[in-house]
Amino acid sequence: MKAIRADLLDFNTAPAWGAIDDPSVRWRPDHWLLIDSDGRIAGVQAQAPGPEWQRHDHRGQLLMPGFIDTHVHSPQLGVMASYGTELLDWLNTYTFPAETAWADPGVAAAGSERFISALLAHGTTAAVVFPTVHRSSVDALFETASRHHMRIISGKVLMDRHAPDGLRDTVAQAERDSIDLIQRWHGQGRNSYAVTVRFAPTSTPEQLAMAGALCRADASLYMQTHVAENQAEMRWVAELFADARSYLDVYARDGLVHARSVLAHGIWLDDDDRAALAAVGAQIAFCPSSNLFLGSGLFDWPQALDAGVAVSVATDVGGGTSLNMQRNLACAYQVQALRGQRLTAWVALHAATRGAAQALHLGHEMGSLEPGCWADVCIWDWSHGVVDGHRQSMVETSQAQGLHERVFAWMLLSDERHLASTWVAGTEQHRRSVGHHTTAFA
Repeated sequence: MKAIRADLLDFNTAPAWGAIDDPSVRWRPDHWLLIDSDGRIAGVQAQAPGPEWQRHDHRGQLLMPGFIDTHVHSPQLGVMASYGTELLDWLNTYTFPAETAWADPGVAAAGSERFISALLAHGTTAAVVFPTVHRSSVDALFETASRHHMRIISGKVLMDRHAPDGLRDTVAQAERDSIDLIQRWHGQGRNSYAVTVRFAPTSTPEQLAMAGALCRADASLYMQTHVAENQAEMRWVAELFADARSYLDVYARDGLVHARSVLAHGIWLDDDDRAALAAVGAQIAFCPSSNLFLGSGLFDWPQALDAGVAVSVATDVGGGTSLNMQRNLACAYQVQALRGQRLTAWVALHAATRGAAQALHLGHEMGSLEPGCWADVCIWDWSHGVVDGHRQSMVETSQAQGLHERVFAWMLLSDERHLASTWVAGTEQHRRSVGHHTTAFA
């Protein structure tokens, strides 16, 4: 049994948009997080635990639930920060060539280990992941994640048209591979399978119908895809599916929009689309750094919330520019500011922890410091270096500025250099060593 001493921050409910002093925030400075022998949270207390507990003293540091990245691509680390194109050109120029290499099981295994280690080194303890069209990429990802006890939701990418040789499948092959992978991985340990449609243009109507049939056959399966990311894509979808009311309708009419659907981006959805998402409980994975980098558009977060749509936050690496969630939350603040809104630290951090977990129907397992949840937690420095150290000291000495100001400054100025330790299911999986070099644990 283990106990970690730190400043504990999580949420007991969803914060209200724009509220600085919000009762949903659970702030317990200088407390002990107790972790039982099974790797689950046993409780939180102010007093030191007894000698039977193995103590880890991180007083003066921030402990939060690990981040949950609801949309990220495991084979795309090598194409991050690729210059000069928007979505459709970017896919053909950078993404598809990178994914083709993952047909080699050795490349997929090495790449999956690199990817999982990178998530842990950035404070992410669970993720919804796009691998590639190759079933070996799914096996490699789930095998690697299982060694680290991580919650991963993923599945073979479905693409039977408008993709290069080596990345296309067929309806029959995709169905056969998907069923085999579902039987092997779905519900095994902390792995969950997602029917994974790349996006509407790369699947024929027949393949979309097959994907919908998989979802209807097992309501516990997730579905992940892209929707309404940029305007050129919107026009292409309208040409390919002229009989559909909207881009979202292409998916909905085949049964691909349901309570466990994770739809990345959703920038250009209309009111009817948002109502359809809210009606079934599907979520939008907002990808702020990707949307800015590719020039896709400015997602209207309050509009989605007003419609009753759950919103989580995702890095979308490699379209996104960092696996670090704080950098993406800083971009999210900027996107909303450009729309005339102000995103609080509470709404942002909730969406990347408990809010994401609840949208995935996993709030009983992760995303908060509630007893019974897996101890998926990260320990952070409040500051690293002169600039944010000075900023934090100014917040601490000003009685006019409260907890939100301190956490907001941390969220905007921190990154993976601030990460001291990452724990998954009660086991330390990443630690920053002396000199701020890092160590990953198998």
